[in-house]
Amino acid sequence: MALAVALLLKLFIVEPYRIPSGSMQPTLFGDPKSRTYDRVLVDKLTYTYRDPERFEIAVFRYPLDRSKTFIKRIVGVGPEELRIHLGDLWRRGGGLDDWQILRRPRAVQEATWKELDPGRDGPPWTLEEAAGTWSSQGRDLLASGPFRARYRPKKGFIKDDYLDGYPAGLVDHVETKPGRGGQYFVGDLRVDGAVRFEPGATALVIELVEGRRTYRFRLPGPAHTGSATIEVEDPDRPGERLSAAAELAPLDPDRTWDFAAQNLDDLLELELNGRTLCSLEIERATDQRSAAWVALEGGGGELEDLTVRRDIFYLTSKADPSGVVIPSGHFYALGDNSQDSSDSREWMLFRYLVDGGPLAPPRLVRGGQRFGENPLYAGAGDPEGPRIRMRDEWGETTWVRASQAKQQEPQAAPFVPRAMILGRAIAVFWPQSPRYDLFRLQWVH
Repeated sequence: MALAVALLLKLFIVEPYRIPSGSMQPTLFGDPKSRTYDRVLVDKLTYTYRDPERFEIAVFRYPLDRSKTFIKRIVGVGPEELRIHLGDLWRRGGGLDDWQILRRPRAVQEATWKELDPGRDGPPWTLEEAAGTWSSQGRDLLASGPFRARYRPKKGFIKDDYLDGYPAGLVDHVETKPGRGGQYFVGDLRVDGAVRFEPGATALVIELVEGRRTYRFRLPGPAHTGSATIEVEDPDRPGERLSAAAELAPLDPDRTWDFAAQNLDDLLELELNGRTLCSLEIERATDQRSAAWVALEGGGGELEDLTVRRDIFYLTSKADPSGVVIPSGHFYALGDNSQDSSDSREWMLFRYLVDGGPLAPPRLVRGGQRFGENPLYAGAGDPEGPRIRMRDEWGETTWVRASQAKQQEPQAAPFVPRAMILGRAIAVFWPQSPRYDLFRLQWVH
């Protein structure tokens, strides 16, 4: 009876899967070098009652090799048109004539922020101005008077570094892949931490720069009566001043306050103790060069666990750089680690017409095209000529002489049919590794 129940659970309700790569990092990850792999529980029941929803993490049969199982995030739901522009997702269709930026639900966004760690090359914060003594230890800053400090990325402005988002204890042990990151500037940033004011402090100020714009977030300190504010300075629009404000009592110097300021998907938000105080919609910035500052005005204080995070920067599809039209009953799936993910952006089918011999017509062999892996050429020195090994879309392997196969134009195949989706990831239950300070027991968003 126990065996029967276990088999029924595995077949129809829930099943564990191992994450083999970093394509879904930071939400899920696996790394062969450190031999660290997330294990997730997959709910196989929910999708029997409803279709997958946008931003859910789905497990599905890989359409280009159905013997394999993939796990990615659903970002496009047909019928609609989807495109990637400056690292963000946009859609239209379903009654929308204009492009609309896709914003993730709050729980999903919290899971996908990629924590930055330039401290590998020195202190993450560099002092620019100070009226008193000042000290820093990692992400903690302590000052006896007003000060201003800049976050110090590796190369002036913040880019899509390959190691961004990996757990701190694992960063020095994962397998890096040169050329997979650090190619693009990332404008969507978040600064968060905790502040304890000295009684004379008038404000905590966070500044995020995006191109020529400056976004200034201000929290009033104990020595100031006023509002929490967001202001935009844009030298390209000198006569226009965008701002938002929320009434806020002076913050008590005898307690620690959690704060966050972010620029995400053309929306600025200022948070205090997990609550959004004010927000401001802004126009799209084509210049994505970004940087961050923090400052205390009027007096000193202590900033704890001061962290900078960046958003996922989605790379544009080489096959369809202007976007794709997703048909009804199909889905578009991307990895959270766009710099190292085989997903809908890159899926291509190779196609060969293989000679069937004198008594059979030519047959078409198709399979997932991955350079250096599939198809694979071998036997260059064979007197009968080289051979081609093909793994087709059904997972079957075929060897043919190159002289018997006529290559056709590759075909983009970016969609996951509804029938191939098996379930949704719901929880990580392993690993628990004191060696890397990893305790991965959490819900998946």
